[in-house]
Amino acid sequence: MPGFALGVDPVRFVLDTLGKTALNLLLITLAVSPVRQLAGLSNLIRLRRMLGLFVVFYASMHFLTYIGPFQGLSWPAIAQDIGKRPYITIGFTSLLLLIPLAVTSTDKMMRRLGRRWQTLHRLIYLIAPLVVLHYWKMLKLAGREPLVYASILAVLLAWRVWRRYGRARRLRIGPAAASKTVASRAPAGTSVGSSN
Repeated sequence: MPGFALGVDPVRFVLDTLGKTALNLLLITLAVSPVRQLAGLSNLIRLRRMLGLFVVFYASMHFLTYIGPFQGLSWPAIAQDIGKRPYITIGFTSLLLLIPLAVTSTDKMMRRLGRRWQTLHRLIYLIAPLVVLHYWKMLKLAGREPLVYASILAVLLAWRVWRRYGRARRLRIGPAAASKTVASRAPAGTSVGSSN
């Protein structure tokens, strides 16, 4: 009867699985808005908060597995590892930035912070590239997988830039275009704003 294979290094397997799960959930969380907008599934927005909290949970477990079972709570070993491997600092920074997002994810905090809540939660656009970079550096550019993750993130962020600036451009051009259309349809000798 086959068991759950953890490999020759079970702690490393758990550490990597928790980290990769956090990364996958982070990209899925970022994919909610584009999928909702493209497919017209407005109810999907309800999943985003839950997915975000799962990201923080798995990232925290990844970190705790690193300092606990992986490093045995040996702070000199952790400090030496951080000095040798900058991607650990990148990962830890990402986790620290995620914590305020988790703490302020309640309806009460949304009301209390008002517009500042949205500004704070835009930190995700800094955190996501840091997490992908952490993963990329950890693998030392081995294989295509980090490139796949980086490409997915680039598409998700490009979609947001296109939506934001495309909509702003349409709003600027829209009234002017509408005025020209009305003016071209108006009979000769009348102005657009005139009333008959």
